[in-house]
Amino acid sequence: MNTRQKLSFTAVLILIMSIVALVGCSNNQAASTTTPAPTETTNTEAAATPADTTEYPIVIKHALGEAVIESKPERVATVQWANQDVALALGVVPVGFSAANFGVQDGSGLLPWTAKKLDELGVKNPNVFQDTDGLDFEAISDSNPDVILAAYSGITQEDYDTLSQIAPVVAYPTAPWATTWREQVLLNATGMGMKAQGEQLIKDTEKLVNDKLSAYPQIKGKTVVWVNFSDTDMSKLHIYTPADSRVSFLKELGMDAPASITKEIKDPKSYSLNLSAENAEVLNDADILIGYGDDKLYQAVKADPLLGKIPAIQRGSVAFITSDTPLVAAGTPNPLSISYTIDEYLKLIGAAADKVNG
Repeated sequence: MNTRQKLSFTAVLILIMSIVALVGCSNNQAASTTTPAPTETTNTEAAATPADTTEYPIVIKHALGEAVIESKPERVATVQWANQDVALALGVVPVGFSAANFGVQDGSGLLPWTAKKLDELGVKNPNVFQDTDGLDFEAISDSNPDVILAAYSGITQEDYDTLSQIAPVVAYPTAPWATTWREQVLLNATGMGMKAQGEQLIKDTEKLVNDKLSAYPQIKGKTVVWVNFSDTDMSKLHIYTPADSRVSFLKELGMDAPASITKEIKDPKSYSLNLSAENAEVLNDADILIGYGDDKLYQAVKADPLLGKIPAIQRGSVAFITSDTPLVAAGTPNPLSISYTIDEYLKLIGAAADKVNG
């Protein structure tokens, strides 16, 4: 091989090596930008969202302090009402969660939509905290959580301080039991390092509600009050305020509280209002009354000489939610309860709305 051939061979060899190096570099770059496989069990909807670019530590400020989450939580526990449903809706099975203390008929501590989602995720024996009479701090600690979700709850400062010795706690943003379902999703999802998935869950739930609501145009624009009567004591009215998630969801459905109710509210953070039946005229401007009860209670209210004069009671534009249906526990909504009960709920309210104009 002469000198020119040697030079030519060397040039070709260098060219080939350069191409190989470029291809390898390109492959390495592609690998470095590929989203890692998720470490959490996620559902189809969550998996379809863009990759979450969460940066740690996460700091979540709330009414009782702040939660500082140093790294992606692998073990999630939830306490009190419905926070487990947000985790489950995102495909994450809590290492422990509080038993439901309202609306459960079988003694399992599981509401039907919670049980349904657990079954879908293949969970047969969930770790349910039997803490309906107070938080079981020992059981919560034994679950060894990395984070404790309590965005929708009524935990006290003392509860929070004790729980914080176990793991960072995501509490409610402003006041006990006043967290909207969107806030509940976003706070809990952020606490799990799944903010992007939580935002997508909110969008999916909003679309479901709007699609279902389109079949009930008679609901939009009605005034509504959520009031609870007692057939054993007709002298008192228990009213949920717009700060309560039950009422904020009604607003989302296109209804609003009459001014006669809102002017009675002294503390805008309070989720409820107690009035004497002597003040029953504050309900006169309500097109629809919603509350917990059955036809027997309605007939008793209608027969009462004072409460029976309320226009909504007289015309029957009342949506009473009976205790023998899952709907009794769905008034405080979350994505799982909404998807499970939205058809029944809208049918009930729509029937009441039909009676407003005869």
